Amino acid sequence: MNSHVNDLKAFLDASPVNFLAVDELRRRLDAAGFSELRACDAWQLKPGDCRYVCVNGSALFAFVVGDAPAHAGVRIIAAHSDSPCFRVKPNCEMLCDGGIVKLNTEVYGGPILYTWFDRPLSLAGRAVLRGADMLHPAVRTVRFERPMLVIPHLAIHFNRSVNEGNSLSAQKDMLPVLGRVENEDEARGMLHRLVARQLGVEASELLDFDLSLYTVEGAATVGLHDEFICSGRIDDLSMVHAALVSLLASHGSGATRVMAVFDNEETGSGTKQGAASPVLAQILRRICSALGGGEEDFYRSVADSFMVSADNAHGVHPNYTEKYDPTNHPVLGGGPVIKINARCKYMTDADSAAVFASVCESAGVPVQYFVNHSDVAGGSTLGNILTSQLPLRGVDMGAAVWGMHSARETASVADHDMTIRAFTAFYDC
Repeated sequence: MNSHVNDLKAFLDASPVNFLAVDELRRRLDAAGFSELRACDAWQLKPGDCRYVCVNGSALFAFVVGDAPAHAGVRIIAAHSDSPCFRVKPNCEMLCDGGIVKLNTEVYGGPILYTWFDRPLSLAGRAVLRGADMLHPAVRTVRFERPMLVIPHLAIHFNRSVNEGNSLSAQKDMLPVLGRVENEDEARGMLHRLVARQLGVEASELLDFDLSLYTVEGAATVGLHDEFICSGRIDDLSMVHAALVSLLASHGSGATRVMAVFDNEETGSGTKQGAASPVLAQILRRICSALGGGEEDFYRSVADSFMVSADNAHGVHPNYTEKYDPTNHPVLGGGPVIKINARCKYMTDADSAAVFASVCESAGVPVQYFVNHSDVAGGSTLGNILTSQLPLRGVDMGAAVWGMHSARETASVADHDMTIRAFTAFYDC
């Protein structure tokens, strides 16, 4: 079995939500000799420095400073840490008949709702504790590793037409059951107490939390020859993992190499840690300035930079081939996918597609193309959103996936290895 896939499985299992994914990135970067920079500090950099910046605990930007002049172009691979799921609302406990407690949640992003039914689920995220002062609370990640919840489906006996189509209400049908209690007082504030106990702190020290549901089944390879990987959050953590492995494996060609992992792509990127914010532009500007470059050097650098916007692509589904473009429908195992859209939902054009195809060719990797069926509307991703902040050349690409936004997605083992080879060649070009 390919060693990259074993490592990908470990990465996915360690990253049930965005905050834990960034924690795992930090752990791996620290082990590789990177050190953290804080946005509020003065930056002093020199060629060869390996640094990273965290934003909101859910986005991370790592870079290796090149030895080229400050105005030289930058190599950027961008991905995102978030995936569709369910977020816990405040005052979440709801007491039902028989002492059953369910949690009030809301949908984050665009999950395929019915794939979350009847699975062992748990909770992970971050907790905010009392800190040195009111403006600077302490923040810790939290994860309940054992199965704690389930979203039970209504039995077919009460909905005989369920297999003919089943409209779902996020507020009614998708609320997870946490457990059974003896009285109302036990239910009130139950999750708050559970989080405090998990962290080993007094309940009065816990001010708030951001918690999401996740599926507890681990990532697994499937198929006759273990040729597929099946897991939650493949979109887009497989691209995050590929970017990280490539950054650590690459040697560079003098240009600064950047891995940009944004948050909130699934909800439009409109946050301080999202791709629509100026966070990446500010980081690139500060790197240029720390190397002695001025405003003109920064503009020259942007003009000579290139970005790979890495977000997974739709692989042709063997049961629904009519849903895909007749000549541009990538297959699992066929190599990285260049994504193109005439409405400019992707940043790809002929220039940037040619660049990435050439990179793949140099790495000995085949390339595929995805274009939407003309009768099917497509979504957007990081690339075209980022260009509202930085006029970068770049390509939108990904690896082909089945069941995108399902609780369990499926991708190709070979594609992940080929993507890492292509990304490494890009950082080294």
